[in-house]
Amino acid sequence: AVNMATYIGAEKGGVLGSILATLGVVLPSFVIILLVATLIKRMLEYEVVKAFLCGVRPCVVALILGTSITLFMSQTLNVRGLISGKASPDVKGIIILALLFIISNVYKKIKGKKPSPILMIIISAVLGLILYGLF
Repeated sequence: AVNMATYIGAEKGGVLGSILATLGVVLPSFVIILLVATLIKRMLEYEVVKAFLCGVRPCVVALILGTSITLFMSQTLNVRGLISGKASPDVKGIIILALLFIISNVYKKIKGKKPSPILMIIISAVLGLILYGLF
């Protein structure tokens, strides 16, 4: 939407048109997020809200963990194939996972902090291109 607004704004009104069209698309969302963030910050002062969020947090962790385990087992270990008798673990996927684990730990030791998720995604994409034969 932003790209389209910028393009149409530039076509119809030049540089000023592109700026105004882009602001017209981006500004409402920005204002709404700002208002919601302000409300949430105020709501965190109430003990009921704090207790509610403390109760919800383990559920969120469990959902993320469950999804992670399911993805790992179905994509890397090919559990579906194990059930049907045609098990074939994705060795390349396991290698990428192991390399990312090693890279992450080495980065933590050298830099003293976790690597950027974007950096890890880029590294895994490059490893995927290399290991799955596109290079």
